[in-house]
Amino acid sequence: MGQRLLAWVLTAGGAFGFLAAFTLTVEKIALLKDPSYSPSCSINPVLSCGSVMSTPQAAVFGFPNPLLGIAGFAVVTALGVVLLTGAVLPRWFWWGLSAGVTFGVVFIHWLIFQSLYRIGALCPYCMVVWTVMIPVFWYTALHVLTRGLLPVPDRLRRAARRVAGYHGVVLTCWYLLIGVLILQRFWLYWTTLV
Repeated sequence: MGQRLLAWVLTAGGAFGFLAAFTLTVEKIALLKDPSYSPSCSINPVLSCGSVMSTPQAAVFGFPNPLLGIAGFAVVTALGVVLLTGAVLPRWFWWGLSAGVTFGVVFIHWLIFQSLYRIGALCPYCMVVWTVMIPVFWYTALHVLTRGLLPVPDRLRRAARRVAGYHGVVLTCWYLLIGVLILQRFWLYWTTLV
């Protein structure tokens, strides 16, 4: 994976993720001020930020989840911009980024499961975060594995190099799987719209 591609993924993904997290935070504050407030992303019974924001899953660590996104995506965006300048970062920095994006991708998949099978509603701004977190993780993982920035066995590094040739296919399949799960979970609702 080329550093330039990773830099653009981090910059764009970080910026979009930051905007979504910031908007969610603003909506949450408005909801706290006025419990009758209807968030801009509450469109119908399935696409409903208000339903999601009022659950315990929306504040897993004791504060609203979007605050994690504001902090994390600000760092990701800044890192992407730094990489666009051609900067070479120390190995420890890559370890930290890898740990952060791995936490992020695991957390959003837990949130996807919660949204689909526990809450029964989707938050459009949250889905933007899901959409950008996946390539941020994927391209960071490919970069650090193929460049030898993480101490992993040679066999894993060779496998990562082979998979890197199909990076877009893997990403597309990942999105399709989530799309199918969403379609399947809310099938009865979607069929009422046609």
